[in-house]
Amino acid sequence: MKQIVMKYLQPYFGRMGVGFLVKFVGTVMDLCIPYILAYIIDFVIPVKNRRLILLWGLLMIGCSICAVAFNIIANRMASRVAGDAAEMIRHDLFSKTMYLSNAQTDSFTKPSLISRMTSDTYNVHQMLGRIQRLGVRAPILLIGGICVTFTLDAAMACVLLATLPVLGFITVYVSRRSIPMYGGLQEANDRFVRMVREDIAGMRVIRALSKTDYETEKFRTINKEVVERERRNGMVMAVINPSMNILLNLGLVGVILTGAYRVNAGTSDVGKILAFTTYFTIILNAMLSISKMFTVLSKAIASGNRIWQVLECGDDMEAVSRLYAAEAENGPDGTEQKALGKTAGTAAANEEIAFEHVTFSYLKNKTDPEDRAGEMAENANIRNLSFAIKKGETLGIIGEIGSGKSTVINLMMRMYDVDEGCVRIGGRDVRSYRPEELKKKFGVVFQNDTIFEDTIAGNVSLGRELSEEQIQEALLYARAGEFVESRSAGAGEALNIKGANLSGGQKQRVLIARALAARPEILILDDSSSALDYRTDAQLRKGIREHFQGTTIVIIAQRVSSIRSADHILVLQDGEPIGYGTHEELMKGCEVYAEISRTQTGEGVME
Repeated sequence: MKQIVMKYLQPYFGRMGVGFLVKFVGTVMDLCIPYILAYIIDFVIPVKNRRLILLWGLLMIGCSICAVAFNIIANRMASRVAGDAAEMIRHDLFSKTMYLSNAQTDSFTKPSLISRMTSDTYNVHQMLGRIQRLGVRAPILLIGGICVTFTLDAAMACVLLATLPVLGFITVYVSRRSIPMYGGLQEANDRFVRMVREDIAGMRVIRALSKTDYETEKFRTINKEVVERERRNGMVMAVINPSMNILLNLGLVGVILTGAYRVNAGTSDVGKILAFTTYFTIILNAMLSISKMFTVLSKAIASGNRIWQVLECGDDMEAVSRLYAAEAENGPDGTEQKALGKTAGTAAANEEIAFEHVTFSYLKNKTDPEDRAGEMAENANIRNLSFAIKKGETLGIIGEIGSGKSTVINLMMRMYDVDEGCVRIGGRDVRSYRPEELKKKFGVVFQNDTIFEDTIAGNVSLGRELSEEQIQEALLYARAGEFVESRSAGAGEALNIKGANLSGGQKQRVLIARALAARPEILILDDSSSALDYRTDAQLRKGIREHFQGTTIVIIAQRVSSIRSADHILVLQDGEPIGYGTHEELMKGCEVYAEISRTQTGEGVME
């Protein structure tokens, strides 16, 4: 939390200093009013001089106007600073989230990142505003009120002061307990957000399977956990206000009794008693404000720590890229040598994509090398995978669900780093590329990819500053031109969230157009034609072959018809390659592939 305050408030220190000064003057004006009132009662009224009474009355009015005006100005300045700082925090947090590696995103989880960007930044924003508004005013009212009461009557002030150490102890003790509790509450909120996202996204499936009651019960459980944590936190923080009221009221009773005896003895004045009751109210409100600040501060500290966890994350892939780039330049032993891509050997010179004995697992917490090796051997998502394709060739990947097809793509694009082995693109280890340099080589349609709430053209260009001609060409090659032209606004028609106003096949064609638009060196189609009819699918593949001859293509498919003409076909089962070759070779040498083909097309049934 300290790092966030120092980093994001530093540009506003000057403005905050002016705001604190304005707030200080306004607060001092508030403190002067009861003192002037006591002076009028004890010294001005007994003189019976109307002009003097009017003069002191005008002074009270002036102090009141100054207090109101200065506090309003200071509060507006505080709100502006808090809003600007929170805007910067949200912007940096969002930017950092966009650049997190997939492994880091998996570690934080998407619901947690959403929660940190919304509720956590809100808590920090509330704290920044509250500290500026009350962080100056409340302590000045508290300390100033106590100091003024000592100038009025030291004996009565000591009675009131005796309650403050106990109040301070209670406040600090409760706050220290509440901070970790608020951290646990935010984690529960993360799980709450995750479940809400999943249920809303899968609402049609839930209704279709009549599982509404089941999901409602799951929601009731997580909702009850969040409420229970909030209740426990509230019970802990609720100790402060009643304790303050009891102790300060006891102090007030002591002040009134002491004052009564002193007035009766002639050692004090009635005006001072009246001023003391007013200052008591000021001190009580200041203590209550401080207790509320501790509540807000407890939430903000827990939220700030969660935000800083994301902001301080290093770019793990960037660090690895620098390491491999340095080794490519000089070699691991520091001796000068050729770049890594050129030292891959002449045999691999023409290889656009190569996997060399690659093993990978999504398992986390792989800190112990011995345990890690055992876990990878047992639970690896990809095991000892090797293949190579040349530039302009087409690779088809097929296999059952969970066989590792999409994982191959993730490793190829370096969404994750391999655990063992090496992935090469253009003869270079993917870890020697800068992330943005590598990503520019690819055009990709992921499984269950996203249509954004934008126009059709906006979804195709996706901020890449493509020309209108490039967009129209991509739509044409993706076999989307016909249905786009039939739209009232053509490519300029606005799409709903997730492309709700498009059919499944239309969505896939827009996504394919997005991948084709920048004419990538490598085109990846991850089950991107599942919603297309066979005729459109065949036309699409024919068009890509004709117009993107120099592009290396990787197709993940469930249909044999989508990949049978590929130069190479990789068959995966449980993360292991069980077949590699052309369609004809696999029909003869890979029983699993042959069975898939016979099931889908009937090919070879009569043989």
